[in-house]
Amino acid sequence: MPESSHSGSLPLESLKPDFKIHHSYPVHFTRNVFNLENPALSRALGLPREFLSGGGGATDVSGNDFGKSTEPKVSARALAILDDGLVSLNPEIPSLLVDYFDLLRPYIQLESTITLPGGESCKNDLSNLTRIYEAVARYGIDRHSYILAIGGGALIDVVGFAAATAHRGIRLIRIPTTVLAQNDASIGVKNGMNFAGRKNFIGSFAPPHAVINDFALLRTLSPEDRRAGMAEAVKVALIRDPAFFQWMEAHAGQLGRFEDWALQHLIVRCAELHLNQISGGGDPFESGSARPLDFGHWSAHKLEELSGHQLRHGEAVAIGMALDSVYSCRAGLLEEKQMMRVLSLLTDLGFSLYCPWLDELNVDQALQEFQEHLGGELCITLLDSCGTGLELNEIDGTIMKESLAWIKESYEKIGDVRGKSASQVSAKSKNGTSELKAAIHVSSESEKVP
Repeated sequence: MPESSHSGSLPLESLKPDFKIHHSYPVHFTRNVFNLENPALSRALGLPREFLSGGGGATDVSGNDFGKSTEPKVSARALAILDDGLVSLNPEIPSLLVDYFDLLRPYIQLESTITLPGGESCKNDLSNLTRIYEAVARYGIDRHSYILAIGGGALIDVVGFAAATAHRGIRLIRIPTTVLAQNDASIGVKNGMNFAGRKNFIGSFAPPHAVINDFALLRTLSPEDRRAGMAEAVKVALIRDPAFFQWMEAHAGQLGRFEDWALQHLIVRCAELHLNQISGGGDPFESGSARPLDFGHWSAHKLEELSGHQLRHGEAVAIGMALDSVYSCRAGLLEEKQMMRVLSLLTDLGFSLYCPWLDELNVDQALQEFQEHLGGELCITLLDSCGTGLELNEIDGTIMKESLAWIKESYEKIGDVRGKSASQVSAKSKNGTSELKAAIHVSSESEKVP
């Protein structure tokens, strides 16, 4: 026992519990997850691979013997939360989900399906949390149950926070349905909601029980949503993998046309790089000040807010990467030709590198808010080359504002390519790249670096 002084003061010694928690979860890639012969979801729910084919005789993670039980009972309950945007484009999904769970009876019982608004607006509405909590209470969803989050990254963020806080943690299975969610937003350990106009002001770190990426669910996405998800792949390639960046340069045409094989390769490699950082970066719950995966994000978060979330996250990140690439070059960190590769790839993929809300961007305020969100000292990821990032604790406000002005001026030469067809994007990008090179040449003559 801790020793106390005779005067009745506080103990002279302290107790210091020391323990480690190991986290591991699968990230599956599949097609047609709700097909009755696809075992991905049943395995995530703890049933053996052979279950759907009638194997039997195995036990689940709770020790229930499926093949020998004479009086089967419900092993676990499940609650499914669906994105209304997904359901409107794929109205068959709720019934497919019910049919799938019918096969899992009596070992897994689907208690209810709830549809909530998707998109960033759902992260602004705290009543969505209340609806999930009420359903958890109504249907007896406990810590041995499962919550399924099926939709885009914003909806999964909301459901993830609810699952992490109800009963101090309910097992969460994420089934992301957008490119951005499958390759970044919904494969990691974070969740969150917006509050008081601040992105992800509320949230927690809570690893999911499993993630299932279904490529078939991407088929109904708009071209803008498919493209927006590619921004995070460009980001992680720029700071972690020069070979992946070169692959995207070589296959920008196929990616711009959203060819299945190219998009699937991009998603898998991007997810792999993000997960490598989470599991091997030494700080999965971001206790320090560094956010190496947040290249281009300090301005992107603010632009999303200024636009009232009219700007997609990926579109904002593309602009943020362009801005930080120009800054890296002007600050003498990145060669001009390397900067050109970044801007060219982004425009070749169909991203606009400017939006009207850049005119409202207060650089000093945005950097301060980003620092507050991170905690500790400011840490901004910039570029040393296309494939190597570096972290700085100080940003020259004058150079950043000059970089912002340069982006605005150059945008007038390229134009807005969002929403164009693949052929229009290709032609526009070629013209824009030539004009951009000319602009950089003129700028270099007068300023040494653009």
